[in-house]
Amino acid sequence: MQPLTPHRRRMALFTLALGGFAIGVTEFATMGVLPNIAEDLLPGFTANPAQGISQAGIIISLYALGVVIGAPVITALAARASQTTLVYWLLGAFVLGSIASALAPTFETLAVARLLAGLPHATFFGASALLAGRLMGPGNQGKGIAIAMSGLPIANILGVPLATMIGQQLGWRWAYALVALLFVLTLVLSLRYLPKVAGDPTLSPLRSISGFANFRVWIMILLASIGFGGFFAVYSYIAEVVTRVADLPAGAIPWVLSVIGIGMTIGTFFGGWAADRNTKFAIIGAFSALIVALTVYVFVAHTPVGLFISVFVVGFWFSALTPAVQTRFIRMAREAELMGSAITHAAFNVANALGAWIGGVVIAAGLGYLAPGWAGIALAAAGLVLAAISFGVSKRDRARSVDTTGIKLP
Repeated sequence: MQPLTPHRRRMALFTLALGGFAIGVTEFATMGVLPNIAEDLLPGFTANPAQGISQAGIIISLYALGVVIGAPVITALAARASQTTLVYWLLGAFVLGSIASALAPTFETLAVARLLAGLPHATFFGASALLAGRLMGPGNQGKGIAIAMSGLPIANILGVPLATMIGQQLGWRWAYALVALLFVLTLVLSLRYLPKVAGDPTLSPLRSISGFANFRVWIMILLASIGFGGFFAVYSYIAEVVTRVADLPAGAIPWVLSVIGIGMTIGTFFGGWAADRNTKFAIIGAFSALIVALTVYVFVAHTPVGLFISVFVVGFWFSALTPAVQTRFIRMAREAELMGSAITHAAFNVANALGAWIGGVVIAAGLGYLAPGWAGIALAAAGLVLAAISFGVSKRDRARSVDTTGIKLP
């Protein structure tokens, strides 16, 4: 990577964060306008809103499925590519997916558009996290990841509430039109400010996926796929909790989303700081705190004050986990670091799909709009158990290394 002026370095980091911001809007704004989409595209919604919301939730799951499919496929095919060039192409794909979502004439075509829009998600975050890490320098990988990821939670403060308000006032299609404009702006800035990073001609697609043969990686994939589902079980249906449980007007939905985003933003930077110091305690501690936060949410979210406070805390601890988990993924992937970084976001989006699906199931079963909170507690608890198993396996590996070599590994 060529030397950069301080101004260009700052602008490059801003550009990567802006890309995360745009992705945050395209992923999470769907939750805010989900009732509008259901009412517009699903016949019979007004007769059975709970069933309609549950059915509409599939577009959230399909976006997540696109992320899961795209992560290994696109990342493997682009194994030798320059990460900078890869970012250009992925942003172009985001523009097309957003336009297709805005123009979708039926629920079925919207579902397909959201699936396609999710394909570049994980690889973009993987490449941007690695680029940010290089821009930040050695020893600051967690901070670099936090900066690249910071646009995602900030989107929940500004972008998602704005897109939700636009969707409520002008129609949900305009929310996706706003996303398309954000991706166009990010692409323009990327062409101007991102440094040129050479690809690795020695890295083949087969070599880039070799890490999947390691069961330790699969423990981490399960950890993120299941444990993070606790947050998404709650977040996917937060619009209904605002209006049907806390009895607030629909205009309060953007404010609740903004409070979640504030918690997520602060949590992301806290998590990056904690990951650079002690990844193990950052993950174990954040999972434990997330379980407590979800429990509090279940009991207090029926009141407006309880709702605002509890979603802030849930968002904080969810995002505090992200840099720590991604840092561990990258370290475990070793030479295939782009795959390790990308697969983190694929796993997160399995959690998105799983959480949205389970949340929809318990709502459709008549258990109420707060019931996804109980499902979220169970999913986060499973993530904590898997974290303990992962670190237990690492401890055993270090002990075996000492036994065979007499040298204790770090």
